[in-house]
Amino acid sequence: MAIFPIRTFPDPVLSMPSSSVSDFGADLRRLVDDMLETMYDAPGVGLAAPQIGVPRRVFVADIGEGPFVMVNPEIVETSGSWKYEEGCLSVPGRYWSIKRKDHVRAIGLGLDGEPVEYEGDELMGRVLQHEIDHLDGVLLLERLSSRTRKAALADLRAESLGQSRRM
Repeated sequence: MAIFPIRTFPDPVLSMPSSSVSDFGADLRRLVDDMLETMYDAPGVGLAAPQIGVPRRVFVADIGEGPFVMVNPEIVETSGSWKYEEGCLSVPGRYWSIKRKDHVRAIGLGLDGEPVEYEGDELMGRVLQHEIDHLDGVLLLERLSSRTRKAALADLRAESLGQSRRM
């Protein structure tokens, strides 16, 4: 197993929709093992393949109940809403209050290619939405209000230039 560098904004792989997975062999198992090791090392509660530069529709997560993997996932049901501080390993050290659906049900495939389904409220629902967003090329910055996004992008730009906008 290996720990991979996590791609950070504005890496272009983070804004590209990922390709579906069709091969459920040893390469996928190795990728998932590496993703889990990378996620735990970061530390994070979820990691999508594009975050390590692999544009495939697979993510791993662990919200404290043990790790799970979803391949080719899609959200099939949502309800409610929940606003909560959210961060991302690809925008390290930054957190914003983001409104998402509270309850989410997602279907996909497991590591063996067999159907799996995960659903949950609050943190589980948020992780499912966040990681599937990554697979669709959507970074949490796009979930911010226009005003907040503009300020966040200005801060990130200044930081990348070695400047500080924060007072």
